[in-house]
Amino acid sequence: MNVLNFAHAFFGDSAHWHGYDGIPTRLAEHVKYSLEALLIAAVIGLPVGLVTGHYGRGGNALALIATAGRALPSFGLLVLMFIWIGFGLVPVMIPLVVLAVPPILVTTYEAIRSVDPSPVDAARGLGMSEASVLFRVEVPVALPLLLSGLRTAAVQIVSTATIAAYVSLGGLGRYIIDGLYQRDYAKVVGGAGLVAGLALVTLAVFWSVSRVAVSPGVRRSG
Repeated sequence: MNVLNFAHAFFGDSAHWHGYDGIPTRLAEHVKYSLEALLIAAVIGLPVGLVTGHYGRGGNALALIATAGRALPSFGLLVLMFIWIGFGLVPVMIPLVVLAVPPILVTTYEAIRSVDPSPVDAARGLGMSEASVLFRVEVPVALPLLLSGLRTAAVQIVSTATIAAYVSLGGLGRYIIDGLYQRDYAKVVGGAGLVAGLALVTLAVFWSVSRVAVSPGVRRSG
């Protein structure tokens, strides 16, 4: 059987659309893990990137942190956290967050640093506080790049959250792991297809958010 036949066999089986192992349930679990990891990574990466970018300090340190974070293997870190912490969602969240923080952190820093200094200087000349300069001048202009960092992190998380299945949690990775163990390749192909489809949906969501949140003037100048 080829890939298309495997996919047809998986999605055409009504048993895969109901119950605790059904596609809606596994998809909801995968989205839940991904959103939680993205939220935690954003809470860590955005403030640090905004502050360091605004003051223009710490760029080398951020680059070093980003390089170290990207060099860490997600699956190896998952195994280490599982041995150290045990079962649960925490061992899964740690490698996903470690994976997602670097693109958010570095892109946020570069986004703020790329803002034209003229309006920033003018805002300071008008007596605006540093917080107002950051959130009322720099962030609106840098928003497209800020969203691109979040988008990159989100796609990486969605693609990597399949590792949750290795520690007996759910998500779309359950189809891939169970399918390999059972030699049910229709299930493997179906799970991989769902992950790829969810990654594409994630891209579409961020594109839509960008169209709504970014002002037309900023989009045209970009």
